[in-house]
Formats: sequence, structure tokens, C-alpha cells
Amino acid sequence: MAYPTHRYLSVALLGATLATSAVVTTAQAETLRWARAGDSLTLDPHAQNEGPTHALAHQMYEPLLYRDMAGKIQPALATEWGPTDDPKVWRFKLRSGVKFHDGSDFTADDVVFSMKRAMKPTSAMKELLASVTDVKKVDDMTVDLVTEGPNPLVPNNLTNLFIMDSDWTTKNGAEEPQDIANGGDNHAVRNVNGTGAYTLVSRVVDEKTVLKANPNYWGKGTYPLQVSEIIYTPISAAATRVAALLSGEVDFIQDVPVQDLARVDQDEKLKVIKAPQNRTIFFGMNVGDADLKTDNVDGKNPFADKRVREAMNMAIDREAIQKVVMRGQSQPTGVIMPPFVNGWTEQLDAYPPADIGKAKAMMSDAGYADGFTVALNCPNDRYINDEAICQAAVGMFGRIGIKVSLDAKPKAQHFPLIKKKETDFYMLGWGVPTYDSEYIFNFLAHTTTDKLGSWNGTRYSDADLDAKIQSLASETNLDKRNATIGEIWNTVQAETIYLPIHHQILNWGMKNKVDFPVSPSDQPHFKYMKLN
Repeated sequence: MAYPTHRYLSVALLGATLATSAVVTTAQAETLRWARAGDSLTLDPHAQNEGPTHALAHQMYEPLLYRDMAGKIQPALATEWGPTDDPKVWRFKLRSGVKFHDGSDFTADDVVFSMKRAMKPTSAMKELLASVTDVKKVDDMTVDLVTEGPNPLVPNNLTNLFIMDSDWTTKNGAEEPQDIANGGDNHAVRNVNGTGAYTLVSRVVDEKTVLKANPNYWGKGTYPLQVSEIIYTPISAAATRVAALLSGEVDFIQDVPVQDLARVDQDEKLKVIKAPQNRTIFFGMNVGDADLKTDNVDGKNPFADKRVREAMNMAIDREAIQKVVMRGQSQPTGVIMPPFVNGWTEQLDAYPPADIGKAKAMMSDAGYADGFTVALNCPNDRYINDEAICQAAVGMFGRIGIKVSLDAKPKAQHFPLIKKKETDFYMLGWGVPTYDSEYIFNFLAHTTTDKLGSWNGTRYSDADLDAKIQSLASETNLDKRNATIGEIWNTVQAETIYLPIHHQILNWGMKNKVDFPVSPSDQPHFKYMKLN
């Protein structure tokens, strides 16, 4: 091996630690009623790279490795991992004795199948495996991932890559991930056969999903597993959602409305747990097309002029949004990278003060003294006060002559507009499960190709920048790699292809009986939940 064996993470050691800190009796097992603003977009684990979708999937499916409630990488279906003597090959030793929900055995065949499925064109997870050239079965309990060059971040990229039963998936004709952007469908969209702590009982999209404890879960004796049943109910209306918590209809909500924080916190039966989230909210602009579809400027694209983009960046009063819209529950920023992420600096995080006079002068210099009209697409059930943020921004852009018409839709209709490049101006939020800048660049800054840039709705393209982004996957000299990350951020910031707003702050509301820390990734793993 290229590294000494102590560089491997052993389940024996980590399992002992978890057992000491987490194991409690399951005699108290009971139902958890869980609510949040929006539903999972699909049960196909490779079809959508979206927080609430992953949050539900993590209850039923498992990756090789995952991040626990503190954000630390832990073993799941892999027990040991590390590079081999060939630094381009990462070897994963798999957990023995694991069963899928239907009783079939988990083996290396399922890992090879799942990884290759996640690399297919319709997968929303393919950017995470962009450096992988092959996935090989060594034996029934060992798999090798082969990369183009030595990739030190292979483990970081696997924490949301779920493993499916190859036989079940093939038998049900679901070998291709659901093509959500184009209305695709398959058996895995509504059915699950995973290895996770909970099995699917029933699901009605946007209404209710019911899960029950997996009686054959390998993690018994390692995790608390006090929740025997999960009833998941999406409640998009903020007032209704908080009313359900206050009345006792639900036990746990992930998104307490900022206007109701004090009301919930003051209820003696409830508590609010707060923490910074690993997610940034921003606007994207179509800077690449020759003309926009939704503006009133014929024959050219106002967003293609960097002066217009910089003027818009100065028109946003982030502190007003923080104070009025978010009730103080946000961290204004000038970069689309949360502070958790490798590459973040205070200098990058700094944002320009709102300056309408200067912004108007830049608009005039760009030839848009009278402004222009454009449509803004915004979700209304995904991020904290997403539509309200967009409404506030509409007024701010109006002050520099840009008349924005707001089109707010549920996330299920909003996200395909970005993926299919059918929006000129849009809101997006981005979390970084790998905790590294490469993840942001691969999805949001790289030219859209069959492997990378799938969420780059800006149409921005720079061959030199693409080459630097691709180099990150094989650079093992961390100082050199971090220097390249800094160079990429300098370009992204200078080009102003995105308009950062703020980093989100999480506010989880729950009954006092619930003992559950906030996950910075906003991913509750209910196998950890304790109920007093």
C-alpha cells in the first residue's frame, strides 16, 4: 500500500467509539412525525442532487461512507478505504453480512453497478465521479475505484452516492437514472430496496411518506435506533408548518419560519436548535447566450456586460435582507461558498456595500441608463424565505432601472429550468457535502459537458478555467492544489457570474423529548435520534 495501514479508517475502531457514545436501549422506540417545507423530488437515489431528496434517501439507502450529524466522515457500507500502491486506485473493503430490505445479500457487484449507474448521463451525481475511469470488483467484499490521476478527495465525493441492489434495479428496468429534467420515470422513483435503517411503507408525493424500522439493519447495537416509525409530511405554508409543531401534530421540523422562532422557543414543550448551515443562497445570470428570452433588449444580452453584473451586485442590500427578510437569521456574503469549505477566506466572503449611485453610473456606462426588463425564476418551497428574498431583490434591482418580473414556483418546477437552461435569471442555493471548493466548481463554474457543469445555468465558459478545475481532481500537493483553488475563485469573483446573498442559518424545531443535534448539512440521520 502507498500509505501505512493506520491511514485506513477501520470500522472496528470507529464502531467501538460509536457504540460507547451512542448505544441506548431500543425499548423506547416510537413514531417520529417529521415535517419540512418541501418534499423529496424522487426516490431514485441518483436522479437528483438536492438536499431534501438526499435527506429522505439517507434513511433508506446507504453510501459507502457518510457524514454523521457533526459532519465527520464515517464508515457505512465500506469499513476500510485508502489508496493502493497505485495512487490512482482507491480500494474499499465492504461490510459483510449486510442485507438489502428484501433480504438479498449486499456484495461488490452492487457497488460496481451503483457507481456506474451514478456515472450515466441522466444521473445528477456524475460530477462527483468525474475523475473515475473505472469501478472494479476485486472480490465479493472488495471494490477498486480507478481515477484518471491520484485523487485525494475520493472519500469526500462518496457520502451521498447511494448503493442500490443491482439485481432488483435491473429486474425492475431501472438501470438508467430517472431523467427528471425531461420528465423521465422508472420503478425506483416510487420504490426502494436499500440497506438503510428504515424501509419504505408508503408514499404519496407532496403529502406523506411513511417509513418503518428495518428489522435486519446491520447497525443494531451501534446506533440508538429509538425511532421505529417515521411519518414525513411536507408542509409548504410556513404558518401551517409551525402551527403543526405548536399543536403537537408533528414532533420535528427542519425549517422553523424566522418570524416564529421566538414563539416556538418560548413554548415550554418545544425547543429550537440553531447552527450555521453548509449552504449559500445566490442568484445566477445567463451571461453566455447572445440574447435573452425574457428581456426587452433586442439583439444582445445585458447580462453579458460585466458592468451590468457588477451594478446588480452593488444594488443588493444584503444587510437589509438579513435584517428585514431573515430577521437576523443569515450571514451576508460576497461569495457562493460557505465558511465550512476548503478555499473560503474572509477576503472572498466580503461583500460590496449597497451603493445605488455607483450602480446607476455603471448601468449608464454599459448603455443601460434606462434599464431593461427581465424575468427572475425563484423557488417558493426550498430555501428559507426564498420567495421573500426574491421579492426584496426585485425592489432593489428596480432602484437601478432593472424591472424584474418575479416567477416563483415549487422547486419541482423550478430546478428543471436551470438544468435545461430555460431561465435567464434565477435563485439557487448550494451546499457542499465534500467540504471542498472543487464541488462548487464542478457543478457551477465548469463549462457544461456530459460530465461536468450540469448546474451551470449561467452558460459561462472558459477553457483555461475548465483546465484548472479539472486539475484539482489529480493534484496531491495540497499547497499547490489550494493555490489553484484560489486562482479559480479569483476568476469567478472577478467575472461576477453569480450574485451571492447569504449563508443560511438552520433552525430546527422539535419537542423537548427529542435529543438531536443540528447537522450543518441539514441532513437528519434519524438512526442517531434519541427520545427522552
